[in-house]
Amino acid sequence: MLSEQELIQSAQAGNAVAFEQLIADHQKSIFSIAYRIAGNQEDAADMTQEVLVKVFRNLKNFRGDSKFSTWLYRVATTTCLDEQKKQRRHTAYSLDEELETEDGSLATDLRDTGPTPEESAERKAIQQAIHLAIGKLKEEHKKVILLREVRGLSYEEIAKILKCSEGTVKSRINRARENLKKILLQNRELFD
Repeated sequence: MLSEQELIQSAQAGNAVAFEQLIADHQKSIFSIAYRIAGNQEDAADMTQEVLVKVFRNLKNFRGDSKFSTWLYRVATTTCLDEQKKQRRHTAYSLDEELETEDGSLATDLRDTGPTPEESAERKAIQQAIHLAIGKLKEEHKKVILLREVRGLSYEEIAKILKCSEGTVKSRINRARENLKKILLQNRELFD
């Protein structure tokens, strides 16, 4: 089995099989980023395809200054946000769809052993409010919140992806959290 560096070099030379092997471990993470930005599976799947095409076309530009995954997540985040701008439509959320995660699918409606239907509906309303609130943030704040809170990346990793200092990342995360709090407090009845 080839190392990641060997796969990168082979894919940069145009080997589609090497590209598929290189991307295989990252596809769920790319979809997860796309889903958090798009808010629904259909748009997330389309965004994921756009990311893969963009990565394939631009892989020759990867110089190895950072980890491949850092470069890939930067491309994914930027591409998905660009696609969202192009769509210029409100995100629709389905209360019936399963939530895709890195570990597989999660049912959003648990039966018998879980919360009551009212509790589930309330939880979904809160999640939807959070998704909508994230969507109202400035692009720079949206990026840091998604990378930190959704992807769980460190300040250092986020700084590399966004090409800024860790201090800037911390400042943006703080401002993003404050803005999220203000937006969510406008819908306070969801939390009472």
